[in-house]
Amino acid sequence: MKLIVKNYDIDASEPTVLLHDRDCLEIGVKENDRVNISGARSAVALVSRSDTLVEEGVVMMPAPLMSKCGVREGEEVNVVYCQNPDSVRSIRRKMDGEKLSKEEIESIVVDILNNKLSKIEISAWLTSLYINGMDIDEIADFTKAMANTGDIIEFDREPVFDFHSLGGVPGNKITPIVVSIVAAAGIMIPKLSSRAISSACGTSDFVETFCNVEMDADTLKRVSEDVGGVFAWGGSMNLAPVDDMVIKIEHPLGINPRAQMLASIMSKKVAVGATHLLVDVPTGSGTKVPTIEDARVYARDLMDLGEKLGMHVECAITYADQPVGNAVGPKLEARECIRILEGSKHPASVVEKACDCAGIILEMAGIPNGSARAREILESGEAHKKFMEIVVAQGGRADLKSDDLVPGQYSEDIIATKSGYIHSIHNKDVVAIAKAAGAPNDKGAGLMIYLKKGQRVEAGEKLFTIYADNEAKLRRAKETAMKYPPIVIEGMLLKRVSSVPVRG
Repeated sequence: MKLIVKNYDIDASEPTVLLHDRDCLEIGVKENDRVNISGARSAVALVSRSDTLVEEGVVMMPAPLMSKCGVREGEEVNVVYCQNPDSVRSIRRKMDGEKLSKEEIESIVVDILNNKLSKIEISAWLTSLYINGMDIDEIADFTKAMANTGDIIEFDREPVFDFHSLGGVPGNKITPIVVSIVAAAGIMIPKLSSRAISSACGTSDFVETFCNVEMDADTLKRVSEDVGGVFAWGGSMNLAPVDDMVIKIEHPLGINPRAQMLASIMSKKVAVGATHLLVDVPTGSGTKVPTIEDARVYARDLMDLGEKLGMHVECAITYADQPVGNAVGPKLEARECIRILEGSKHPASVVEKACDCAGIILEMAGIPNGSARAREILESGEAHKKFMEIVVAQGGRADLKSDDLVPGQYSEDIIATKSGYIHSIHNKDVVAIAKAAGAPNDKGAGLMIYLKKGQRVEAGEKLFTIYADNEAKLRRAKETAMKYPPIVIEGMLLKRVSSVPVRG
């Protein structure tokens, strides 16, 4: 059907055209069906229908789609019905619980990359993975397919080590410490990190407060080979780009299918050329992995997948019943992290976790007594020296100090209303308060927590301080803290249980 092109200003994440209802009937399409549009060139787009916003005989197209078809406003194009891609049939098969072939999985991934699948269809794909899952062979094929959609970095020397945390615990600021220790030991570790998706702060969110985290693949390769490591944001490079596209759709659904999570992690590691990988699996209440049993399953899956991909993978199951360290939020976490590199031994939980994780990597590289050696490298100042080399290589200041990282100018102390012992600290409530304060987008927003589980607290003592970059968000964060108190205080006697009625 011949239609006249009109431009409409819409920033659509998927190619969409607007057609009049009667034109849709003539073409034989419904809402969210596909049409092929032929001008100087051809393109496929999804259909939106209206009987008021567009005239008969007109197809309204966004500028990027007009450019793709090689047409200008007022010109004529041919619009015809287009069948769904074959990958939609494969998605339906997975929804029925069937095993997919390597070719089917590759087709789905390529169609996502080329915007041939709608958000609805990708959501169906994610839901099918959430409900029916994949076996290890399917996950390996899925991982390779995602990695092959972007650049693959090939380093001039091996081995190439990497470190990854499953996340889910606030304050987990160990990555720059781990990378600095490992690189100081002469082991190359090009670390790709993420931004926060549902948390208060991702590694890249706090690292960018003191150096640039955005770089292309060539820069990552050069810096890694020059100084031994990087702290780079994976989203700034063309590495497994389908993973980033899927995550944007996954987030509103509030699901994180096991197969997608595993393929997401490992596709980036394949793309960065990793031969050895340590995965931190934080385990505890309010995290992605709430029990030791769950953690062991994830660890086994990751190691099995690594074997399928030709990568040596080990896992560290770590304590995560409360935040790691005291600081939660970009500048606060950056300051705490750098203070440890400068020589502070507090918070001990951050030091211990960083040295234990770095120690495992050292042992994977053949260095004995890894944890002790990692601590030596940290306490000697070698790690800080290497950290500064990486910072400068990524455009940061050569005179960077931890005290340069100043939190938000607005703050509120939250005070204990009774004496007792810290019974628990709820990770999800800590995250909710930090996000209400503006983290991670507001770099000064977050919390400083002063007491941890098991410690004695007196009425009137500070439990934590909320920081924000503006007053309105501080008020919002305080209201969240009052509604969902993150710290539970109890006496040593929690409850009396007796078969005899208690008098009085």
